[in-house]
This record gives sequence, C-alpha cells and structure tokens, in this order.
Amino acid sequence: MRLKKYDRDAPYAYSFGVFPTLELLKFQSKFTEQVILHSAGEANAGVDKIKALCKTARIPCVVDDKLLERLSPRENTYAAGVFTKYRTPLKSSVNHLALVNPSDMGNLGTALRTALGFRIQNLALIRPAADSFDPRVVRASMGALFQMNVCYYDTFEDYRAAYPEQHHYPFMTDGQVALDDVQFQPPFTLVFGSESAGLPEAFHSYGTSVRIVHHGAIDSLNLSVAIGIGLYAATRG
Repeated sequence: MRLKKYDRDAPYAYSFGVFPTLELLKFQSKFTEQVILHSAGEANAGVDKIKALCKTARIPCVVDDKLLERLSPRENTYAAGVFTKYRTPLKSSVNHLALVNPSDMGNLGTALRTALGFRIQNLALIRPAADSFDPRVVRASMGALFQMNVCYYDTFEDYRAAYPEQHHYPFMTDGQVALDDVQFQPPFTLVFGSESAGLPEAFHSYGTSVRIVHHGAIDSLNLSVAIGIGLYAATRG
C-alpha cells in the first residue's frame, strides 16, 4: 500500500521514534505491518534492537529516508512502525481510568503513560474524544499505548452499563470529598473531564465525587497533572 500522512479514518497508524517503535514491536508485533528506518539513525543502539525484533517476528524493515521524512511530522525521526489499528476490550473487575471528552493529544498521551506507571492498563474514552492512535498521542505516551486496553463509548452511561461492578470516583473542582479523605474501593474507576469544562454536575451522582485541594490562586489543575495526582493517591496503598 502507498503510505500517506496520518489520517484518523485510515486503517493504519504510525509510531514515530525509536523508543515508541520498540514498544510497538515488543507488545503489539502482531499488528505491525512494517518498520521504516532513516539512515541517519544507523548509530543509534535502539535501531539495532528494532532490526533484531523485526527479524525475529519476520516484519519487513526498510531504510527509506525520503518516505520517513515525508510521513513524520517532526525532523530527526529515525524510525517509524506502521501498524494496523486495533481495539482491545477493557478487563472486568480491575481498576480503570475514564476520560470524558478529552481533546488534547498531549494530555491523552501523558495520561496513558501515567496510568501504565501506576499499573492501571484499562482506559475508557467517552466521545467526543481525541484519537488514541494519533501519532502525537503515541509519541506523548512513549509507546505506553501498546500496553494499554483502550475503548471508546458514546456516553458514560454506556460505559457504566458495560462494567457495573466498578466504583466510580469523578474528580471535580467541587467534589464532595477531599482526596486525602477518600478510601478507594476496588475495582474503581477514576473519572476526569475535559481540559476546558471538567465534568458536568450530573457526575456528582456517579459514586463519590473527589476534589483535589489546591491553593486558591488557580481555579483548577492541568488535566494531566490532576490525573497523575489522582492515580498516585488511589494506588499508593
């Protein structure tokens, strides 16, 4: 197939960068169609690892500077994996993270990496939501995407119906309980709203709403920062 710049509607996506491509090959090699390398990266130790993994998995691996430069949104990209888009269902009776209408690609990628760092590997995305396969998300996640189960739902009610065993903890600026006083009951779902609007008032009725206490000099925290604080508090026990 003739490869084009990333398109949300296309059946394939890219992992740009040596480390994200290594993570793709380690955890989702069955969906990897080929790997493209740049000659400028020949001295990079990670490139040798990519070649070895491709050889073991019998995945085509080519050096094509012009193609990689045409596809990559950034300069100095030494490797890119081309993979078929896939979906993995969320696991039941384990802890989840749910993001309602996230729009920022960097925040979504950071959320994926942070969640994986705290051993939460199941992410529900409520539409409209950023595209988890967008190369900006893949790169911001540093390939953590490839170890995560990610599913989209049209509404939060659809997600709740699919996983009725979850205990929900919506994070809201006017949450009913301060984070320090919350006793998280597994399997739990930490719920966060969009970067601009947060969660609607209706989410107060979905489980225990939580507020992160911070200085009044700001009205709210950045989404990715709030997610990191919430994940740390919920999993530190």
